[in-house]
Amino acid sequence: MPNTPKPPGLAGPFAGLDLLSSAVVVVDDHLLIRYLNAGAENLFAVSHRRLIGAPLSQLLGEPAGLAAALDNALRKNWSYTGQDLKIARPNAEPLHVDCTVSPAEAAGLRLLLEFRPIDAQLRVAREEQLLQQQQANRELIRNLAHEIKNPLGGIRGSAQLLERELADPQLREYTEVIIAEADRLQDLMNRLLTSHCMMRPDQLNIHDVLERVRRLILAEYPEITIRRDYDTSLPELTADREQLIQAILNIARNAAQAMEGRGEIRLRTRVARQVTLAKRRFKLALELQVIDNGPGIPDEIRDKIFYPLVSGREGGSGLGLSLAQSFVEQHQGMIEVESRKGRTCFTILLPIIDRA
Repeated sequence: MPNTPKPPGLAGPFAGLDLLSSAVVVVDDHLLIRYLNAGAENLFAVSHRRLIGAPLSQLLGEPAGLAAALDNALRKNWSYTGQDLKIARPNAEPLHVDCTVSPAEAAGLRLLLEFRPIDAQLRVAREEQLLQQQQANRELIRNLAHEIKNPLGGIRGSAQLLERELADPQLREYTEVIIAEADRLQDLMNRLLTSHCMMRPDQLNIHDVLERVRRLILAEYPEITIRRDYDTSLPELTADREQLIQAILNIARNAAQAMEGRGEIRLRTRVARQVTLAKRRFKLALELQVIDNGPGIPDEIRDKIFYPLVSGREGGSGLGLSLAQSFVEQHQGMIEVESRKGRTCFTILLPIIDRA
């Protein structure tokens, strides 16, 4: 955002604040905004011209505990530090910041608020927590799947033997149900164990993978519109082609099912620089987004959608996103999701290894 001249009389005393990378806001006795530096304009994506003289709540909303802390700071003229304040933003994800409030020694001004975004720190902590949770889930599911698979073969074999001994066709219908259900459970167990298969990495073009996914989705959901927004300058990836296709297909199919086969999906690729994934720093990474205009993810499962057997759709197995996350993690990548009504965006980050 380009910087615009600050109001006369205020820019002078605080001219140096525009040189700071942190966001600074200065308010008066009535908590009306009197100054924002360039860092604040960039962080909150606002213009000082629209906010000078406006209540602070118009910029920050009503974060829990902040109003009482500011009132104390005004009455007692003391400093205050708030951690992990959640700033709601229209049409965007909430912003998480630390805030330091200090008395301002200037005519007509009372408090100086300094904001430091902590979304990157929260993201690292969330990623580590997700990795630990996913590892625990994988071990649990793998052990459970093995325990279920073993007796399934015996059940199916016994039903087949029993079927041969039954002359009554009506009774044989029952054994057919047993065999069909045993096959269905066997398929489910195989899918649960799929994420533990050995990877077969090779050099590939991500857009070839996306085109395969696009064709598969259109064949299954012909009324879906799929738009492509590709960065064709992206270098090749070292990845398992089939696992990557399956991971992206699971996400795109989830979107199509949420929109009941009617809506728009956008496939977007970009390059990301200086990205930390699985506690490693990479100069380059692929940012792949699957964006739909569906109803959004229900609030009650938003934090659990990558858990096995959790589904927001009646009749869903709850395995698609769990498998997608497992495949992406095996590539040292990660998946993030942002969702609201009318826009759900799954972002996959994969490292681009410089083979030179």
